Amino acid sequence: MNPIVLKEKISEFLKEDLGFGDLSVAFLPGGTPLSGSFIAKQSGIICGQEIPQATYDLLGHATYKPRIPDGAPVKAGDIIGTVSGTAQTLLSGERVTLNLIQRMSGIATQTTHFVKLLDDATIRITDTRKTAPGLRLFDKYAVSVGGGFNHRFDLTGGIMLKDNHIALAGGVTQALAAVKRHVGPLEVEVETEEELRQAVAGGANVIMFDNQNPETIKQWRQLVPKTIKVEASGGITAESISTFKGCGADFISIGNLTNDVTPLDISFLVAGAVKS
Repeated sequence: MNPIVLKEKISEFLKEDLGFGDLSVAFLPGGTPLSGSFIAKQSGIICGQEIPQATYDLLGHATYKPRIPDGAPVKAGDIIGTVSGTAQTLLSGERVTLNLIQRMSGIATQTTHFVKLLDDATIRITDTRKTAPGLRLFDKYAVSVGGGFNHRFDLTGGIMLKDNHIALAGGVTQALAAVKRHVGPLEVEVETEEELRQAVAGGANVIMFDNQNPETIKQWRQLVPKTIKVEASGGITAESISTFKGCGADFISIGNLTNDVTPLDISFLVAGAVKS
């Protein structure tokens, strides 16, 4: 992750959470030295080990030591990292740190699950721009840690002509002709065989088969030169992903990698604290 953007984002999150200060610590000995541990409470894939130290650097007076690297599996009870510093820093930074690590680990865990279910090394599973506002840096990093790949990071990442763009231009042929001056890759979404033929003839570099079943993808793939990449997308779930094995697509994009996130349960406890 870009360290400059990372700290800018965490600074923003800390401002939101701290307001004018942490009242819960204000009347306690905040300068007291403490140590603490981040503990996994369920199995999954860890992601976000840069987050604690980046947070503590902004608050001051704490050092984090990760015990398990990003991308590694954990089980309930595993200590993923330890920290030592002042009580003020550890307690004031707890929630922001946990929120990010839990979400990122949840995304990495889900991505790994999809990759294993597909079980096809010839197809890359990618994310989409269906990320939580403000969290795209973290969400997309987590996908890559989980074994997936990143699609466009933002709208400047390439031309991608979807249904609304095609309607605006008056068709696939007209849309591709309108953007032909672009020197980078051109991707176009198709929903019919006729649109597919127009996309091939119009010079698309990537063609997205939108909401098509594996059998249709196999058939349509035969109409696409090997020099053109094929992406499958739309409504692909954990229940259906295995049926796309061997379908011929180069990529499968799945919005739910980042759009339907179950955070991995992780707790933070300082020495001497007891939690059932």
